Amino acid sequence: MSKSVDIASPAHTRAIMNTYGLRVKKSLGQNFLTDQNVLHNIVATAEIGPDDNVIEIGPGIGALTEYLARAAHHVLAFEIDDRLLPILDETLADYDNVTVVNQDILKADLAAMISEHLDNERPLKLVANLPYYITTPILMNLLAGSVHFENIVVMMQREVADRLAAEPGTKAYGALTIAVQYRMAAELAMVVPRTVFVPAPNVDSAIVKLTALPARTHVPFDEAAFFKVVKAGFAHRRKNLWNNLQSLFGKQPETKTAIETALATAEIDPKIRAERLTVDEFITLTDALHAAELI
Repeated sequence: MSKSVDIASPAHTRAIMNTYGLRVKKSLGQNFLTDQNVLHNIVATAEIGPDDNVIEIGPGIGALTEYLARAAHHVLAFEIDDRLLPILDETLADYDNVTVVNQDILKADLAAMISEHLDNERPLKLVANLPYYITTPILMNLLAGSVHFENIVVMMQREVADRLAAEPGTKAYGALTIAVQYRMAAELAMVVPRTVFVPAPNVDSAIVKLTALPARTHVPFDEAAFFKVVKAGFAHRRKNLWNNLQSLFGKQPETKTAIETALATAEIDPKIRAERLTVDEFITLTDALHAAELI
């Protein structure tokens, strides 16, 4: 296939699917992107340059992979659907800087795969059009892992994208927001209409850019405890922090006293809802709960 013929067009995508008798698997959340402007904007948002290595999740038939390959030093793409491997062999035949591996990104030893296929001395970025049904597990797995990405640019369901980039006090702000923004700066880069996919999904999408933050100077005594407190804070969104903390720790008189002491130490109003607390305030609260011997 000539590099002058883009994979990404509705007609070309359908022709490839017809040639291979390919039917999308709803169980894998497959929707193939067919808009070249959106693909260009994804690569531009990730600021992909010739020195960069890129991890891609779910290359599909290679539309985004092609754009990444044109801009990057090397692309390592993880594709779970083995039916797509022969298609990718054809569509990406002109690009010798692409390696496709047939693995589930949630089960892959990412660090080992990077060491095997990429030059560890180069900047590493991640770009993906994530399946809606598994967006959150993939993001949480990446953020909790040992691999450092300069940035992560992902397309996902618009509703989830809004949550990642949300500000305190807004309806979209929640436990997922804090889990992401604890490590990364989140920016909503572009809304993507459902009409640019084959087949079209039921909702619009958005591109989110996550940029690695400098090492935090303010960290909780224990990250697992921090995320436990965050999760508890948002367990019942309509309840205030006082009630949600009692649900977590209990309502015995001595426990209530300890919670009151922790909130006073953290200078947090017991009647406030979790959605109004910043990441730093949750860290302060976690440490205060630890000092009060609750965690």
